[in-house]
Amino acid sequence: MPKAVYPGTFDPVHKGHVDIATRAAGVFDELIVAVYQTPPTKSLTFTTEQRLELFTEAVTDVPNIRVVPFTGLAPTFARENGAEFILRGLRAGFDFELEFEMALMWRNIAPDIDVVCMMSSLEHQFVYSSRIKEVAQLGANIDNLVPSNVAAALHEKYGP
Repeated sequence: MPKAVYPGTFDPVHKGHVDIATRAAGVFDELIVAVYQTPPTKSLTFTTEQRLELFTEAVTDVPNIRVVPFTGLAPTFARENGAEFILRGLRAGFDFELEFEMALMWRNIAPDIDVVCMMSSLEHQFVYSSRIKEVAQLGANIDNLVPSNVAAALHEKYGP
């Protein structure tokens, strides 16, 4: 089985991300979760080191997942790491258009790297990192949406 890269900012990692990574680990020999260090269009809540640690703790029981930082283009990173695939998770509706456009751009950049999309599980269709941060800041309970280590980090950052 081949190797795949699962790129994202993961700010913060949520149960939808963990679900996609865990399921993909059953398909690929190795899954590299690539935590984007400096996204040009996003304001980050957690540092790269914190995001790496939070994701690593969330998948610690899955031996063929490695969590690493990256910069630049995902296809370039995939090629440099010997991955033939880039993994993406899809939720209902809006995600498809964005991921489709990104996959076409990546194919233009690196025709030898394929994009594989996995559908999010039904219970994670509405889970977005930005929404989780928003409701956590407003004091809502997000414990069922994120791994327990992430819930603790968000509670520490924003309060109970």
